[in-house]
Amino acid sequence: MKNKRVQITEYRVEKNIFLHFLGVFVFCVIALTGCIPHQTNNIDSAGTDIICFGDSLTFGYGVEAGQDYPTLLSQLLNKPVINAGVDGDTTVDAVKRLEKDVIERNPLLVIVEFAGNDFLEKVPMEKTLSNMDYIIKKVQAKGAMVAVVDCSAGMLLREYHAAFHELAKENNTIFIPQVLSGIITDSRLKSDFLHPNANGYAIIAQRIYRGIIPHLNRNQLSRSSAK
Repeated sequence: MKNKRVQITEYRVEKNIFLHFLGVFVFCVIALTGCIPHQTNNIDSAGTDIICFGDSLTFGYGVEAGQDYPTLLSQLLNKPVINAGVDGDTTVDAVKRLEKDVIERNPLLVIVEFAGNDFLEKVPMEKTLSNMDYIIKKVQAKGAMVAVVDCSAGMLLREYHAAFHELAKENNTIFIPQVLSGIITDSRLKSDFLHPNANGYAIIAQRIYRGIIPHLNRNQLSRSSAK
């Protein structure tokens, strides 16, 4: 009889393979039916790195190393994902470290997650949106795709939801809505009043995975056809 740890490892590998091919299948169905919602800038990106650029939710505040969503996302994708999250960062801080933490790397896709600390630090919303727009445009100028993460959930950060959605639409980025929905109101999924626990981060990783995988598959197909 197989060792239990080996069985678990095999199950995880099989699950990741299944999720990958499910993503390919979903993308092909969407492509064949002509239902891709909108153009994504730099879908043919030649970059190599998937970078999660954000604050404490990206950093993984409240959990042990390896339980943060970028690590879990890496497992789902079966490829490296860089965690460029810094606890406490606002978009003002993000602009300052954008060059070093993102642009100087070779990004394929940058997943941008900010807003919570802007709200807590009373950064004017116009400034937040201006900073987000700057980040998006700088990343796109580097040749990478961008995914905008919306951290609203119900009444929490409600005013940011529509604004981030519009920003994503205007800049032709991926939009991943309300990643904290159902987490922020469930104590079983949180490590404190705001931050997820390991189970909560696993849900966030799944939501972001579902949001980006059709675009990554499309990028892969674009690269293959260009050879």
